[in-house]
Amino acid sequence: MTGQAWDQGDQDKFRAELQATIDTFLDEQADRLAPLGEDAARLVAEGRAAVSGGKRFRAAFCYWGFRAAAGEEYDDRAVLRAAASLELLHASALVHDDLMDASDTRRGRPATHRGFGALHQEQGWPGDPEQYGAAAAILLGDLLLSWSDELLRRCGLPWDRVGPALEVLDACRSEVIAGQFLDVSVQARGRATVADAMTVLRYKSAKYSIERPLHIGAALAGAGPETLAALTSFGLPLGEAFQLRDDLLGVFGDPVTTGKPAGDDLVEGKRTVLIALALEAAPSAEAARLDAALGTALSPDEVSELRGIIDRSGAHTQVEAKIDDLAQRAVQALADARTAVGLDEHACAVLEGLAASATRRVL
Repeated sequence: MTGQAWDQGDQDKFRAELQATIDTFLDEQADRLAPLGEDAARLVAEGRAAVSGGKRFRAAFCYWGFRAAAGEEYDDRAVLRAAASLELLHASALVHDDLMDASDTRRGRPATHRGFGALHQEQGWPGDPEQYGAAAAILLGDLLLSWSDELLRRCGLPWDRVGPALEVLDACRSEVIAGQFLDVSVQARGRATVADAMTVLRYKSAKYSIERPLHIGAALAGAGPETLAALTSFGLPLGEAFQLRDDLLGVFGDPVTTGKPAGDDLVEGKRTVLIALALEAAPSAEAARLDAALGTALSPDEVSELRGIIDRSGAHTQVEAKIDDLAQRAVQALADARTAVGLDEHACAVLEGLAASATRRVL
């Protein structure tokens, strides 16, 4: 079976095909764990919820990274399975991230640790509901991480393609876990320079969201170091722009769009690039107010007050300008790469469309 040509206007179809691929894999896992009874069934059900929804950017960049570098016929179902493995990786990271951040919600529903904690209370079980919820979230995140590796290994492409892709996945997992610990440490210290915040952004999110998915897709297509480097010139600045947009959404986003409470990053005390810029530029009294309020329970009026401080500092405008600059650099790099290493023209057009979608999400 040769690959189908999905154009930029057909991403809904891609997401539907991807979800069907994920569902089939999770059905296999549910059958495997069925003998363990209802507790395992609850874990699998929560895994389904954790990996549902979202924009599917990581899978899309993997898939179109493959298409950009592929020079031969291929099994499209196998490529979809490989791309789907990154959605399981992402779900794993979100489950663990929500626990570490003590988040209450994810995509408009209770975060995994909150949901299992509530179940413990509803059932009237002895012991600590929060501890039960935390244990469930840790184990589900680990299970999703294991499933991600399994799905890529068993995607159906030849081992001489899967092996190099797994090496990229190894690097990706090391980077994102270390980046997450940098983020935890920055929050623990209660301070971060713009440079510190950019390092966290790059390793916790930018590389794992776009650059590494592109690399995994290209590796599955048999691409060499020159192609991977060309894709980095596109994927890394785009990943940074993507996360900067996410940081703006975490402060200024509409809860209906984000699935998170208003100003959630402020309540969680996230030391993002946006916050670092605001603390550097705001008048001392306003900077002190913002700094002291981070990581505390905030009323809607207080969220509005802190947003005003950030706006007046110029940080909001600076981040918007940085997103535009990084996105433009990424698109130009993709055009250069198309010529330099012979990337597929149609796939590059789709990647350019994905770049716009990733960086122009509404607040």
